[in-house]
Amino acid sequence: MLDSILSMANALGTASLHFLAFKPMLYLVAGTCIGLLFGAIPGLGGTTALALLIPLTYGMDKPDAIMLMGGSMAATSTGGSVSAILLNTPGIAPNAATTFDGFPLASQGRAGEAIGAAATASAMGGLIGVISLLVVIPIAKEIVLLFSPPEFFLLAVFGLCAIAVSTGTRLLQGLIAAIFGFICAFVGFDYVSGIVRYTYGVDALWDGIKLVPALIGLFAISQMIDLAVKGGSISDDALQVKIQKVTDGIRQVFRNWSTMLVGSGIGTFIGAVPGVGGTVAAFLSYSTQVQRDPNPDVPYGKGNIRGVIAPESANNAKDGGSLIPTLAFGIPGSAETAVFLGAMVLHGLEPGPRLLFEHEDVVFTLVLTLTIACVVATLIVLALAKPMAYLTLVDAHILAPTVTVVALVGAYALQGEFGDVVIAMVFAVIGYLMIRFDYPRITFTIALVLGEITERSFFQAMGISDGSLGIFLTRTVSLILIVLCIATLLIPSFRSFMRKRKAAEAAGGAR
Repeated sequence: MLDSILSMANALGTASLHFLAFKPMLYLVAGTCIGLLFGAIPGLGGTTALALLIPLTYGMDKPDAIMLMGGSMAATSTGGSVSAILLNTPGIAPNAATTFDGFPLASQGRAGEAIGAAATASAMGGLIGVISLLVVIPIAKEIVLLFSPPEFFLLAVFGLCAIAVSTGTRLLQGLIAAIFGFICAFVGFDYVSGIVRYTYGVDALWDGIKLVPALIGLFAISQMIDLAVKGGSISDDALQVKIQKVTDGIRQVFRNWSTMLVGSGIGTFIGAVPGVGGTVAAFLSYSTQVQRDPNPDVPYGKGNIRGVIAPESANNAKDGGSLIPTLAFGIPGSAETAVFLGAMVLHGLEPGPRLLFEHEDVVFTLVLTLTIACVVATLIVLALAKPMAYLTLVDAHILAPTVTVVALVGAYALQGEFGDVVIAMVFAVIGYLMIRFDYPRITFTIALVLGEITERSFFQAMGISDGSLGIFLTRTVSLILIVLCIATLLIPSFRSFMRKRKAAEAAGGAR
């Protein structure tokens, strides 16, 4: 044990030396700025940024390459929160959950507060995720091996149960939207049965409805249509935007520290499960927060600052979590870490148990990079928050066409396919109709995200058990998830019972 501690201390000291030199720190700051930019532009995201950076790392020393790419990976989610708040446009898919309360805050003239809270929550979540990475690496193998198709299926069901209780009084509309989201998720080639479903002869739908173009249309363009119809600007209160202090948002994170801790924990846990991703983590964190706060002072979806803190803390925490299976077993926990894994292999670093023993200093270089990049990204966003808040005062007739064009370019740039532009426009119309008729887009989005995971994991579980449902009852983690699902569905009934009981006691006392 003493030898292990001394080895870790020696590796940490070696890694720290890289951060005392000018050139490596320049790479880290450059990577952070690139991550912020690619995160803020809809349709690009961290995967694109890392893919474009790989050629630039040819000839670099290993620590320099890791600091450049690690800085970019850590900053993407923070950049995506800016466009999510100011324009209702998620820069990357996980930032879609931030739009639910971030954009209403911007509409109220509180964009500075929302950006301050998002940036601070991202930094704190990132730090917690990195700390979790350090703590969990020694036992990572046991944790990762606990999850197989039955657990993946039940984890998705748990997220869907959270949908049912997060819509409040709009339960029926929420369920209808969720069903429609499932229908959209099942479009395209089914890798289980080998058939093509619901494409109606459109070849572009063979790969299914792609998430990022759909989200761009559902949130960004639909909101611009609504803004153009109403006229004016995003914020109707110019004075409040001018005097809004970013520090208010920073204070809100520490006032609501439990929200930040729970969101970070969810992000770290979901990030460590390969293939689930940050989108699920952000939405699950948001839904959990809605359940934890049954009587909020401000309704969720109407500008509750905790609705920004919860998903943003999960977004950055998932980076540390997703590196657990990547470093320990070479299993990427997300699309970004898959590209990052390729870059490591390019530089002669083979992820897996040997990496933890033979290149321990490289692991700590990555850990310190993620930590410092989170702080640098937050400081940059906080410094620019006030100027960016003025974007909410731009007239709709200027802002709407500009954002729409940028959003469509982002949808096209994702894979260079015109079909993605069509998908974005179709979902823009759907999103606008949902706004007009007050249908929650959150339930639709979560169902769209979880649909493929739910179906694939269920059929895999059935294949393993020869069609027996008993596989869900014979595994400890599965049983825990089943209990959590049941408890989640019973929460509204329990709250209703308690309210009626208190009302009855109050009426009895009055007599």
